[in-house]
Amino acid sequence: MEEHGQLILPLSAAQNAVNLDSYHWTLQNPSLNISVPASFPSHAHLDLAANEIVGQLDYGLNDFDLRWIWMQNWTYSTTLSGLKPDSYTYLLFQGLDTFTSIELCGQHVASTNNQFRQYYFDVTQILLHCSSLPSLSINFGSAPLIAQQIANEPGQETWPFGTEIPFEIPNRQFLRKEQNDFGWDWGPAYAPAGPWLPGYVVQQQSNQVYPRNVLVDIYRQGQRNNMIPDQGQPWVLNASVDVVGQLPNKASITYTLKDVSNTTLMNGLLEQANQTSSVISASTTIPNGAVDLWWPVGMGPQTLYYITLDVKSPSNQTLASVTRRIGFRTIVLNELPVLQDQIAQGIAPGNNWHFEINGHPFYAKGSNFIPPDVFWPRVNSSTIRTLFNSVVAGNQNMLRVWSSGAYSPDFIYDIADELGILLWSEFEFGDALYPVNQEFLDNVWEEAVYQVRRVNHHPSLAYWAGGNELENLELPTAQKSDPQRYPQLLAEYEKLFLTTLFPAVFENSRSISYAPSSTSNGFISLNFTSAPYFQERYQNVSGGIYGETDYYNYNSLVAFNTSAYPIGRFSNEFGYHSMPSLQTWRDYIPDDQFEFNSTYVVLRNRHYPPGSLNTSNYYNTSLGMGEMTLAAQRWYPTPDKADNVANFSAWCWTTQLFQAEYYGSQIQFYRRGSGLPQRTLGSLYWQLEDQWAAPTWAGIEVSGRWQVLHYRAKDLYSSVIISPFHNQTTTAFEIWVTSDLWVTANGTFDASWYFYNGSQIQGLRGLQGQQVTVGALNSTRVYDTNLSQELGSINFAHVVMRMNVTVTGRLPNQNQTTTFAHTNWFHASPLSQAHLVDPGLTTSHDSSTRSFTVTATRGVSAWTWLDYPAGAVVVFSENGFWLGKGESKRLTYNVSRDSTGGHWLDSVTVQSLWNNTLSE
Repeated sequence: MEEHGQLILPLSAAQNAVNLDSYHWTLQNPSLNISVPASFPSHAHLDLAANEIVGQLDYGLNDFDLRWIWMQNWTYSTTLSGLKPDSYTYLLFQGLDTFTSIELCGQHVASTNNQFRQYYFDVTQILLHCSSLPSLSINFGSAPLIAQQIANEPGQETWPFGTEIPFEIPNRQFLRKEQNDFGWDWGPAYAPAGPWLPGYVVQQQSNQVYPRNVLVDIYRQGQRNNMIPDQGQPWVLNASVDVVGQLPNKASITYTLKDVSNTTLMNGLLEQANQTSSVISASTTIPNGAVDLWWPVGMGPQTLYYITLDVKSPSNQTLASVTRRIGFRTIVLNELPVLQDQIAQGIAPGNNWHFEINGHPFYAKGSNFIPPDVFWPRVNSSTIRTLFNSVVAGNQNMLRVWSSGAYSPDFIYDIADELGILLWSEFEFGDALYPVNQEFLDNVWEEAVYQVRRVNHHPSLAYWAGGNELENLELPTAQKSDPQRYPQLLAEYEKLFLTTLFPAVFENSRSISYAPSSTSNGFISLNFTSAPYFQERYQNVSGGIYGETDYYNYNSLVAFNTSAYPIGRFSNEFGYHSMPSLQTWRDYIPDDQFEFNSTYVVLRNRHYPPGSLNTSNYYNTSLGMGEMTLAAQRWYPTPDKADNVANFSAWCWTTQLFQAEYYGSQIQFYRRGSGLPQRTLGSLYWQLEDQWAAPTWAGIEVSGRWQVLHYRAKDLYSSVIISPFHNQTTTAFEIWVTSDLWVTANGTFDASWYFYNGSQIQGLRGLQGQQVTVGALNSTRVYDTNLSQELGSINFAHVVMRMNVTVTGRLPNQNQTTTFAHTNWFHASPLSQAHLVDPGLTTSHDSSTRSFTVTATRGVSAWTWLDYPAGAVVVFSENGFWLGKGESKRLTYNVSRDSTGGHWLDSVTVQSLWNNTLSE
């Protein structure tokens, strides 16, 4: 397991591995006369901040002001005490970011150029001849400057205009470094350098080995990647140990399988062993039914086991021992052709594109996970657990771990294993075309093989994608920009993503699916015998539905137009940006910048990105600020408060309302698609969380506060929902009930019209106690009308509809029947035109039940919102909801962080959209 990215490898008795963080480190830059204490792991930025050479890194405009840091080389150095010069000695690094020159005892050891590789070096001879206490230094070069040098090499490959999406620092595609370190449209460009993951000094005797990486692959007998396994077959447990040192001939591996209570379930010798001097692999079978299955959250228990692997010498001496926590499950991305029996059920021809867990299709509900911090050494298990608890509380079962960041440390997968969150994982390529010279490909191969083997044992691992937006964006851009060169660029693309990355997956694992790109149209054919293994479907084919979709439209005038949403089997990205709350802004910009279009707010906005190192990106960013402004003005009463700070806060909240309502429209559309010919079985919105305070697409702010979006998504990711669909042009109106249960659910629904003063509209056809049956993983239309005919002379702006559904059904892998209820509201005209009234909100607190009760005493309360001051992070059971007149709602809460000593309770406020109409 890992803690703070630290790999903990159990050792046999005679081995010695010293964590490099146990030594005293120094960060140096002689040209700047800087020499300060440092940490390991770390980044130069972090150590400069810790020693007050610079201030808070992500405050104000420091991402501009601190560019001098990434323009320099930085050296980390220490003295290695306590080493034995007569031992075999290795340096083992889990992550060096990115270009280094390593010296020991004044002698060059090696150079590195890949942030994502594990490096290990034999330094036995250097240490043996070291004349003094051994000094270790690691010089980190400036990645942006080196990228520029690589780009300027004679004969260097170039690409058509537009294929490298420019954010801030150019030429990122030449480097195996976190791509968003060079800027993105939701984050800054700090381009950090340093030892971002732990390192070790390993010393051992000639007959010893050290386990540097371990592969555990669990699959059904006969299973192959991307294919549907037979759930009746026994399990195959294949294990492979990569070692530092020399394995003796005829070594072996024994295993012990234990449950979480430390009870041994089975043990023995792994069979069919094969080995090289540094890798040994073997396998065994486990009878079907001998172990319990691991399930994602909401679909069954997250059953976990521990497996201990002992590498044995021919004389049965334990050479190395390592333990991993595992789970037994199959997870497959089904991209196979739609079968005739599916067509008979109403599914459109084409290919499937959905996930199946342990043989069961399911609806993937979730969002996209970006790097949770600009600087990975600041990420730890506590912050991730808090974030992932919000994922589970938000009714999400899958996160797309977006490429162009960094591969997640094991502790992130560990937490996902425990909580039942599936992690769609990606290799770190995105929004660019990449080199395919042999040196680059060899580097990528080592990276990919290491990462695949490292994380494969985690049951939360759902899928490997080659990269982000390659087939739906990069290749079409290249084809349009340079059609004559396109065949060459396509061949290069396939060389990297089909003949390099795909074998890295399927030669090391049979349990996981791979596709070269998200988004894509899926594959035409697949084989496991010869390159390129995949035959991709680059063009969608008429008469069928293929692949997954993403969707962005920043023209808010056409927002909520469901006819513009893409039709596909799965939606992996969609969204719109909004502002974080005032409370989060307070920690990152000065008080005099609390205005919607203040200098700091505008320049921290990276939508649209500058495309260069321009530090005065007012024009591009004004476009994004304008999009948020227009959306708020078109769809909501916009704030005009006398107090500037209150007005800024209200504007921030209003942008969140639009974001939440727009995402809600799409989530309901994609969920409804589970019962339509497209058979949509997943929606992952962009994006889960922030890594700094700025206008972004996130539903959870960098402080941990939930925005309106996360509450709205939680509501619409409930197991059973009732949803309105309105064609604004024809005024056609439908109500649908959608269920992601695996069994049919039965119950009733009702719908009623109200004026905003809370009185029910008489004389309209009421829908009370109507029977509803909704199939497994399905949706059904329960009401169909025309609003112009139904409402007659009633002004749309005066009325709102309330819908309720209550059904009984069973959660997956549960025997007992459960009641599922959901309430939704519909307004036929924009809320900017609505005849809102003061809902007369009141609130009370009950400390014994840790709850608030909110009541609307005078009228309908639109977007009721409980707010609380800075210094705490509080999650309510609901927020951003509607209330009918006289209706009360009790909201429980959990406090995930509190620096106020509990005083936040004294300043909780409640508001609704009505407050936007007030001047104070």
